[in-house]
Amino acid sequence: MSVTSLQHVGLEVPDIPKGLSFYADAGLETAARDGMGVVRCQGRAQDQIRLVEGSRKKLHHVCFGTDAEGLSRIRAALEKDRVQLLDAPNESPDEGIWVRDPDGIFVNIKIAEAAPSEGGPHALGQPAAWETNTPGHFDRLAKRAAPPRDIEIHPRRLGHILQFTPDVDRKIDFYTRLLGMRVADRVGDLIGFMYLEGGSDHHVVALAKSDGPGLHHASFEMANADQISLNAARMVDKGHQSHWGFGRHVIGSNFFHYMRDPWNGLIEFFSDIDYIPADCDWEPQNWPEQDSLYLWGPELPDDFITNYETAS
Repeated sequence: MSVTSLQHVGLEVPDIPKGLSFYADAGLETAARDGMGVVRCQGRAQDQIRLVEGSRKKLHHVCFGTDAEGLSRIRAALEKDRVQLLDAPNESPDEGIWVRDPDGIFVNIKIAEAAPSEGGPHALGQPAAWETNTPGHFDRLAKRAAPPRDIEIHPRRLGHILQFTPDVDRKIDFYTRLLGMRVADRVGDLIGFMYLEGGSDHHVVALAKSDGPGLHHASFEMANADQISLNAARMVDKGHQSHWGFGRHVIGSNFFHYMRDPWNGLIEFFSDIDYIPADCDWEPQNWPEQDSLYLWGPELPDDFITNYETAS
């Protein structure tokens, strides 16, 4: 009884072409389809972001994949828990199961392939190894490390999302007990991080306490730290706002750089995140609040944890 992949996140936005332009500047492939804006990673036949028309920017739905057996088990668990099964919304009419989570956000679970979505070996082929030289250990011999300034850069996959919620524990219960995820780590009742029982990045869904629901950020994996910073710099050159980075998180360990979208939402570029395999006896840790955001990096912006979907 488990979801096996994060497929895409759906956002309501007041201007779909404006949103598509932002994601195109981030190095993603964009298109209009069936009244939606669709965002994909280069070479991946999988929607990663869907933009649907709305009066303002807000989280519309989250879509997960599973196999036929998993879908049957999840359906039974939802029905046993008396969660109402819904018809697919007209603006994103995918097959599978549609429900609302405890915050009223649509969740879609459908049959879809798990690999290449959740880390580990990549079906599109591995990028060149990021060789490093450390004291007394040299992986890179007679080679220059810095890539060409004009290197082609594209995000490789949607790795995770962080949602706002007024009740972290209640939403963790929904994702773990009914959808089969597992808790990786948490910070009291402020933040929870969840991974997939079949093996995944340290977190595929994270939850942060707020006064209402919303999407804090969608996070895209880059090949390495060079590509994170180069991609962010290119977006700044195109007129977009760099919000926070370059830095490294404590929980999950990943390098990060965050950019603001046209409606004060965030997109994160990341690399080098912790990976939890299926057969790992992982012990969740309850971290102190001081470790909830970063190990090192620029000073935290005052509005980094502001939920602009509820802000007046």
